[in-house]
Amino acid sequence: MALIMSDVDRFEAARPRLEAIAYRLLGSSSEAEDAVQETFLRWQAADVERIEVPEAWLTKVLTNFCLNMLTSARARRETYVGTWLPEPLLAGDPMLGPADTAEQRDSVSYAVLVLLERLSPNERAVYVLREAFDYPHREIAEILGISEAASQQIYHRAKKHVADGRARTEIDEAAARRIVEEFLAAATSGRTEPLVRLLTQDAVSVGDGGGKVPARAKAFEGALAVAKFLRGLFKPSEAKRAHVGGAAEIYAADANGGPAIVAVVDGRVVGITCLEVTADGIAAVRSQVNPDKLVRATEQWAAAEHGNAPLHTL
Repeated sequence: MALIMSDVDRFEAARPRLEAIAYRLLGSSSEAEDAVQETFLRWQAADVERIEVPEAWLTKVLTNFCLNMLTSARARRETYVGTWLPEPLLAGDPMLGPADTAEQRDSVSYAVLVLLERLSPNERAVYVLREAFDYPHREIAEILGISEAASQQIYHRAKKHVADGRARTEIDEAAARRIVEEFLAAATSGRTEPLVRLLTQDAVSVGDGGGKVPARAKAFEGALAVAKFLRGLFKPSEAKRAHVGGAAEIYAADANGGPAIVAVVDGRVVGITCLEVTADGIAAVRSQVNPDKLVRATEQWAAAEHGNAPLHTL
């Protein structure tokens, strides 16, 4: 059934919310876009006049499509080369969704997206819909085809898993930049001691190259091991420049609401490193260098104003 323009407009009005839900569920902007497009195709084929609450219908279709994608994604990630990390999004990206409350900001933080990978698809869906979008359990139950009591139980279980895995500290933009500047100063000093002082004792460092860019498959663990690795990572070399196609300019940035380091070569984002900050120091350093997961970041970078000079060049 062909849609009239008002039906298209109604879907487009819902698109930002649908994309934000899908990104949190899937951890990938391209997969989120695919899920939203599939939802539109089903909306286009539906008898829209018979749909009483279009927003609820769209959310249900999208969420269930994402659940199917998550199930198949788990199988694909078993053969993924190295560690699979979510795709980071730079500040201002509309796919990050609402950020009015601490819960909304937290739900899209890079640290939480990593933790959500440990949850079952249903746990992830309930957590995202409740925590980030404040859906009542009655509606979540309807979306997932479960009872309201089951939705409440799943939510409490999921929230406990996420809470047990982190002790994140929310910081403002100015503080985030200071942290990045201090981190870069330590990482480029050529010594491990300044880095060790910034890291928690159980700090970890991991990267995602997707088999396309060199990245250690196993995480470095412990402040000293992480510091030694980072000291080498931020040491300029001709080999590194040859690999990424030139000298990489290093900027302080915000990704998923937290402090991040962006490496840019000729306007192309070649790496985003997200720092997980706790009250005790930097607990995790996660680097996304898989070029497939940096396409959207490159587009966002090109569209944004960058008044500050790079902090370092590799």
